[in-house]
Amino acid sequence: MAQRDGFTSTFGVLVATLGSAVGLGNIWKFPYLTGTNGGAGFLLTYLLATLLVGLPVMIAEIMLGRTARANAVSTFEILSPKQPFWKAIGYMGLVAAVLILAFYTEVAGWVFAYVVKSIAGTLGHTDPASAKATFGALVSSPVQALFWQWLVLVVTGGIIMLGVSKGIEAVAKKLMPLLFLLLIALCIRSLTLPGAAEGLRFLFAPDFSKIGTGVLLTALGLAFFKLSIGMGTMLTYGSYFRPEQNIPATATRVMIADLSVSLLAGMAIFPAVFAFGFEPAAGPSLVFMTIPAVFDSMPGGQVFMVLFFVLTAIASLGAMLSILEVPVAMMTERWSCSRRKATLITLAVIALLGAPASLSQSLTQDWKLFGLNAFDLFDYLSSNVLLPLGGILISLFVGWSYGMGKLQAGLSNNGQLDNGPLVKALFILLRYVSPLLIAIVMLKALGLF
Repeated sequence: MAQRDGFTSTFGVLVATLGSAVGLGNIWKFPYLTGTNGGAGFLLTYLLATLLVGLPVMIAEIMLGRTARANAVSTFEILSPKQPFWKAIGYMGLVAAVLILAFYTEVAGWVFAYVVKSIAGTLGHTDPASAKATFGALVSSPVQALFWQWLVLVVTGGIIMLGVSKGIEAVAKKLMPLLFLLLIALCIRSLTLPGAAEGLRFLFAPDFSKIGTGVLLTALGLAFFKLSIGMGTMLTYGSYFRPEQNIPATATRVMIADLSVSLLAGMAIFPAVFAFGFEPAAGPSLVFMTIPAVFDSMPGGQVFMVLFFVLTAIASLGAMLSILEVPVAMMTERWSCSRRKATLITLAVIALLGAPASLSQSLTQDWKLFGLNAFDLFDYLSSNVLLPLGGILISLFVGWSYGMGKLQAGLSNNGQLDNGPLVKALFILLRYVSPLLIAIVMLKALGLF
């Protein structure tokens, strides 16, 4: 059997894992969900969901993956051979990963399109009506929607074919730091706009009356989505971790950096929303309307706008690479497919399933299930159902089947790290707190009690 690929350095592990967590979830999804769910109250709820649920589950997933050194399904076959039903977690992650890619590739396609539009100089306006018309023309065109989605699939597939160290790690090492620097520059400019204070109040002064069970479930789903957990990604990436890597420390750094990027994106967007008269609850189009307005008000703004959308495209690729790695790793290891064949099969499935999502604003806009078009349905099923449910099952597996002893060995690197109290606290969270919180929120949001 060929030797398994893996990350080549401690820094490579960190930036690749960060590249998985930091993507359009931060720059696109976090701002628009914060805008549609009342601002600061949603932000606070999201923070609690990340600390009490997201981070513990992320640490557990990475540890399980590194211990088994296998794909998301085989991990549970290896770690729990006498209880085969646990491998359902891996299959649920696979389904979630495919559903996410079906709509996420379309959003990444919008970013790719805006790279070209920014280079062409067609995004220079601060008028909300003009911004809305530009975005509407893109998403309502069947040809453009499919073209950009398929281009994203081709680019992502090409990087995945290179492998873990030469593809995923190499891309993340070079480009993730640049995204941080540009977001900081964007924040500085946005905060100097007239009316910026109102945007900051919206983001940081909570109105607790707006927090309901729907908001709780959305915040929980966002925490899972943004940290790439519950979809098999961290199980798969964990299998490439180096033996000496400090998993709790790495996961915590990733969580803090991920949160920082989200806050930077929020501080860049919401001051501009109020300064230029945009609507905070504009939904998925929010980033694509407000960011060009900020750059248009800056000296040399077009150059920075091009750079921003290029780096946002890179960020979207980092997240897509990690999600795409889930089915690719599964096919190469379980079905003995070559990496190239597994990638091509996965891309074909996503292109077929993603077409209705990409056409949700045009040809398939009347195709609805439970009142949701394909784009919204895939988003809801993955973020609000499969990811939280996967989180419950992973918590139950570690807390009630895998056990404290093995968790201690896995997270202390077999006694090399002195982190006993931390592991005990994580075990309590995973055994009792995390699954109970997720279950209560899910059941309440679904109206089951």
